[in-house]
Amino acid sequence: MLSLNNIEVVYDNVILVLKGVSIAVEAGKITTLLGANGAGKTTTLKAISGVLRTERGEVTKGNIEFDGKRIDGMRPFDIAKIGLVQVFEGRRVFEHLTTEENLIAGGHVVAQASKVREGIERVYSYFPRLKERRTQQSGYLSGGEQQMLAIGRALMSSPRIILLDEPSLGLAPMLTEEIFGIVQQLRDKEKLTVLLVEQNATLALEVADHGYVMENGRIVLEGDAEKLRQNSDIKEFYLGLNEVGTRKSYRDVKHYKRRKRWL
Repeated sequence: MLSLNNIEVVYDNVILVLKGVSIAVEAGKITTLLGANGAGKTTTLKAISGVLRTERGEVTKGNIEFDGKRIDGMRPFDIAKIGLVQVFEGRRVFEHLTTEENLIAGGHVVAQASKVREGIERVYSYFPRLKERRTQQSGYLSGGEQQMLAIGRALMSSPRIILLDEPSLGLAPMLTEEIFGIVQQLRDKEKLTVLLVEQNATLALEVADHGYVMENGRIVLEGDAEKLRQNSDIKEFYLGLNEVGTRKSYRDVKHYKRRKRWL
């Protein structure tokens, strides 16, 4: 459905960030992209959604295809219209608009008012808390509610793929589990395809069907999510567990790059 084929991304014609990244996202599945800060995960999402150019970045090699059509040269608005939407890290709601006004703004690619209303009710069915706060200014919502609103706003354009960037950032564990549970419902009930960027490897691998691990702008490991959960390197370097299941201290793993089997 969505494929990145050996892409390279350069910022300011100088800084090489992605170095031959290839990813395949299967329809109706949750695919997760794991990695530490600075690995290139968010840049990968921005390359797909087309917003890279606004930050002086460019795909200089390879291509990105959605349903067999090349999209790496398209404008962000046109990419959203064909059903591919990004939910940015940090939520970024329109703070001075109400919850419902934010959702209406998310339906800007929908032509009919009746479709916008249907979309709002659909969002409320998945996020009842947003319905309770429909008239509240979104800047006064809690962090978890703002994250729900950001996802709901993305759903307003009836996307086929959602790119989720760090949805657990800054949220309490219970709220994070609730949001991830709703994402799973969207996959199961709506057949929504999700590309999830997440630093919480434990949670990401629990909800995902397939996963990729990124290091320094390269994909270094990929596979079925269950197999990645059982991989000894993933356990040690991302889940903080050694081979006998005990948690390692920072002193034990701080020089982990020397021992990574994939480097």
